[in-house]
Amino acid sequence: MRHGVRVGVDVGKARIGVARTDPSGMIATPVETVPRASSGSSDIESIAAHVDELSAVEVIVGLPLSLSGGDTPSTGDARDFAGRLAERLAVPVRLVDERLSTVSAQGALRASGRKGRSQRSVIDQVAAVIIVQHALDLERSSGRPPGQLVETAGGAQGDADIEPDTDEGR
Repeated sequence: MRHGVRVGVDVGKARIGVARTDPSGMIATPVETVPRASSGSSDIESIAAHVDELSAVEVIVGLPLSLSGGDTPSTGDARDFAGRLAERLAVPVRLVDERLSTVSAQGALRASGRKGRSQRSVIDQVAAVIIVQHALDLERSSGRPPGQLVETAGGAQGDADIEPDTDEGR
């Protein structure tokens, strides 16, 4: 398992959920819900500020796919957003399958006693937690970075910035 904080992003039409992991990659926690910018890049800049503040080594963006694995109306939007993030950030950005993350987030919030309108303010954060936790679990089980690396106009982003955690004693 590679060492370092990852930032998880759940891209929605109106809001973007942001979550983070601990440096060991064991657990993810909610950070913030960022309003989606209709124009400009204030949402990208908000996420970039979190990446910088946390000294994150990677950003995981949820890729909404249909249950059969095909594209949905939101798939292109998530790819575009991830591409803009990759252009702005100095760390790798990866797209990871997020099927049913919002449904899982709603279920988790309902189970914790939050219902209806009170879910709206945190559901995107919980979905981001689920996305980045899923990415951690995939990496832990496969030994490889999860998902698909987002390429920038200058070519693929390298993973060289992330050092593998080679301390076997952890």
